[in-house]
Amino acid sequence: MNKTAKSTCDSDRQSKKVKTSHGSTQGTQGQKADVKGCAAEKDACSPGPERSSESSHTMQKRSQKEAKSTRSDSPSSQQHLMKTSPAEDEKSDADLYRDEDEIQKELQDKQQTESGVSFFPSVAAGEAQSSVSAAEDLQTYSQREWKGNTTKSLLIRKGYETIASEFKLRRVRGDNYCALRATLFQVLSQSKQLPAWLRDSDIREWPKETPSDQDFIKEWKFPFETSKSKVRHLEQCLERLKQRWEESVQCRSLEERERLCQEVFRGHDEEYELLEALKFLMLRTAIHLHSDMEKGSDVPEFCWLLFARDSSRCPKTFFTNHLRHVGFSGGLEQVEMCLLGYSLQQTMQVVRLYKCETEEFIIYYPNDHKKDWPTLCLLTEDDRHYNVLVSQNSSKFDEYGRPKWNLPSDGQPSKTTRL
Repeated sequence: MNKTAKSTCDSDRQSKKVKTSHGSTQGTQGQKADVKGCAAEKDACSPGPERSSESSHTMQKRSQKEAKSTRSDSPSSQQHLMKTSPAEDEKSDADLYRDEDEIQKELQDKQQTESGVSFFPSVAAGEAQSSVSAAEDLQTYSQREWKGNTTKSLLIRKGYETIASEFKLRRVRGDNYCALRATLFQVLSQSKQLPAWLRDSDIREWPKETPSDQDFIKEWKFPFETSKSKVRHLEQCLERLKQRWEESVQCRSLEERERLCQEVFRGHDEEYELLEALKFLMLRTAIHLHSDMEKGSDVPEFCWLLFARDSSRCPKTFFTNHLRHVGFSGGLEQVEMCLLGYSLQQTMQVVRLYKCETEEFIIYYPNDHKKDWPTLCLLTEDDRHYNVLVSQNSSKFDEYGRPKWNLPSDGQPSKTTRL
């Protein structure tokens, strides 16, 4: 892949309003429309000042100018990473998941945050609300949440209908950790064995091995207070991740796995420690991949996009401007989803509902994945918030969790057909 042809991915997507979902209260469409202004006031997946729409737009224009002469050389397998999500109609600013009481409570939490109270009040209060809801029928959910007759509503409903016979939906809490949370849930709910990198390594030692001259650990942010040093706390996060992953592999039934997930995804400190562990794995992988790039070694194609952004030219700026803020003021961008999948050695198959009836309806993060990696199934309506898909019929899926009707081949996106 021509290095000069790489450009930024999803750089102006941060300027759009984002919907969030919660696994609890559901309001009527009328209620949601009435509180449209409140929902717009606090967007649970909105970017922070470091990732503003203005800087992102400038970054994209500069990158496009640099790559203009050679962009035609970019492989089709990476095209979707360089596009922005439309996800815009007259209802795009409204929060279609929460009712008025829930939004008002979140606005109160925001005011408390601005007054110096914990950024994660639910964690501090020790609430036991599940972060991932029980499985529900896709078409029932679609008809309830997308009642309008706009072009987008019709398209989203059609997307749900396309996969409704094969999957059920588990909604994921809609904070800025949603992509990490949905991925972790799928890992714990379906892993059959530990990956080699987790089985054969003492990951507790990895924070100590992080380059100290870059001050990565010193600048780490946690969503909860701790008396431990940041290095020791990250060691604990990684230790918990390995422990829970081992427990999931040892589960002998779906009921055991469900109990395990219910223990983890309660909004308590442990859940956020596991999510921070995933962020550390992403940082460690980014450091190694960038080092390989500088040595001229082969790296996955997404690396050139990851480090082509002006705000992410090296691991240090990637951490400072992007990864450090995930969960706080922004979520994962598409190219960062590739990094997450590569870090875990899991292929994430994502159904993108707003791309229904196109070749990008189902894509894979990373696209140039290993064929023997397990596959995790996620769903998104807008490339910002991610929910979990649960298979209803295992006979149509291979041993790695990939649907037999749509296997990825040679790193190229395949055209999706109706199930």
